[in-house]
Amino acid sequence: MRKLFLTFVLALISITAFAQSEWTVDPMHSSINFNIKHMGISFVQGKFDKFDGKVSTAGNNLEKGAFDFIVYPATINTGVDKRDKHLTSADFFDAEKYPQIRFEGGTVAKGKDNTYTLKGKLTIKDVTKEITVPATFGGVAKNQQGKEVLGFQSKFTINRLDYNIKYDPTGAGVAKDVEVALYFELIKQ
Repeated sequence: MRKLFLTFVLALISITAFAQSEWTVDPMHSSINFNIKHMGISFVQGKFDKFDGKVSTAGNNLEKGAFDFIVYPATINTGVDKRDKHLTSADFFDAEKYPQIRFEGGTVAKGKDNTYTLKGKLTIKDVTKEITVPATFGGVAKNQQGKEVLGFQSKFTINRLDYNIKYDPTGAGVAKDVEVALYFELIKQ
């Protein structure tokens, strides 16, 4: 009887340790931001007002996780309506034809301390490229409703020309490189 009980307890611990956890983005506590050089002398900052995302993890950390994030380019917000309309046009995101930007991934590898590396496929317009981005894991806590939440952030740079955003291909007026900053809080489902 004792062996049966110990076997049951070990099986339960193993299942719990490797249980998949599903997390979804809390848009009230998350943001997707960008920064791009303008005319070589200043910067334009902006964000996307609408996005979705989910992460699947083994337990309560990012290691060996999978992720899927969707950004809606029609919701770009730089604080200037005329510029935002131009950014959603065919010159830039062509948001009517390509209503989603997607970053979905296959691997999350743990680095030192609270750092991770996310490898996935970034799709903007009609181009999909594999990219690697760093992430800093903020940890897991309970929110005001008593639900578990997970936090992480990431900062990386992409070349917009790689994704057929060809307006001003010289980069003289609008730089080629775009700095992206992601801040996510996800709620355990």
